[in-house]
Amino acid sequence: MFTFDKNKLKSIIHNLNKGRVLVIGDFAIDEMIYGQTHRISREAPVLILKHTHTNIILGGASNAAHNISTLNAGKVAAIGLYGDDYHGPILLNTLNDAKIDTSYMVQDSSRVTTTKTRISGSSTQSVTQQIVRIDREVNNFISSKIESKVIDNIKKIASNFDAILLSDYNIGMMTPAVIEESIKIGKENGLIVAVDAQENLGRFKGATVMTPNQPDSEKTLGYLITDHDILMKAGKDLLDKTLSDMILLTRGGEGMVLFDKDGTVSSIPAFNKTDVFDVTGAGDTVVSSFTLALCAGANGAEATFIGNLAASIVVKHFGCATTTIDELDENLQKLDMKNLSLKA
Repeated sequence: MFTFDKNKLKSIIHNLNKGRVLVIGDFAIDEMIYGQTHRISREAPVLILKHTHTNIILGGASNAAHNISTLNAGKVAAIGLYGDDYHGPILLNTLNDAKIDTSYMVQDSSRVTTTKTRISGSSTQSVTQQIVRIDREVNNFISSKIESKVIDNIKKIASNFDAILLSDYNIGMMTPAVIEESIKIGKENGLIVAVDAQENLGRFKGATVMTPNQPDSEKTLGYLITDHDILMKAGKDLLDKTLSDMILLTRGGEGMVLFDKDGTVSSIPAFNKTDVFDVTGAGDTVVSSFTLALCAGANGAEATFIGNLAASIVVKHFGCATTTIDELDENLQKLDMKNLSLKA
C-alpha cells in the first residue's frame, strides 16, 4: 500500500510547469455555432436560426496540447496535419492563441482539416439544444510524402523536449512508421513517451506509459473486464502486448488502476464522482497531467493521483475543458488524505 504525502503532491503540482512536451497526433477543432430560433423557412419545412455566435474549441490531440499548455505555460509544440481549406488557419490560430507552438504542423492539401461542427439553437423560453453535427475528416492513412515530412519534423525538434505525447484518434496521422519513429526518437533522447490511443494498442510498442480507458482496452484484449481477477489479467496482458513500462487503465466511476512492468499494481478511486457533468476530453486531461507529473519527478503512483485529480476537475464542465496549477492545488487542499492510499 502506498500512502500519499500531501506536501510532496503539492510540490509536484507546482512543478508541472517545468516539463516541455511535444504532442504528435490527430489535431482537430470543434466548431460550435449558436443561433436563436427565427422562423420556419418558406423554402422547406426547416427551422431558421438567427446566428448569435461561434465558439472554436480544441479537440482531439489539440485538446491534449491545450491541457498541457494551461499547466506548463505554453512549453508545448504540435506536430500534426491541417488542410488547405477554410478551417486550416482557424485550427492554427486557435492553437497559437492557446500558446501552442505550431511551427512544425504539416499542411496536407489532400485532406480536410478535421472539424466537428455542432449547430445549436434556442429560444427565449428554452434551453440551448444541439440540432445537427457535421463532421469533416479523412480517416485513411497519410501519404508516404506527408509521413516523411512528419517524421523529419519530429527528428528536428524532439531533443528540445522532456516528453513526447502520442495522441491517436484514428484519423490517419499515426501510421506504423510515425509511431515507430516517435518512440525510437523519444528513447534515443531519453524522453518520456506517453500514448493515448483508442484502438489497436499493440501498435505502440515500447512507450513509457499508455493511458487507455476500459472499453478501448477491452477492444484490444478481445475480452470484457468483469471482475478483479480479469482486471489483473488485463493489466498484465496489456503490458505484454505493448511492452510499455506502465499501463494506466482509466475506468470512469471506478477510478484508475496503474500496472507497472515490475509487477506492482495500484488502484485509486475516482474523486468527486457526484460532481460529474461531462467526461468529454477527460482522457486528454489524464494523459497530459500524468505526463507532466512524471516530468516533474513524480513516481507512477503520484502521477496517477495527479491525473485523477485533474480529471475530477474537468468533468465538472461541459465539453472539452482544461485545468490549472492553482485549481489543482486548491482541490488538493480540500481532499481528506487520512484514508486515501493506493491499493493493489
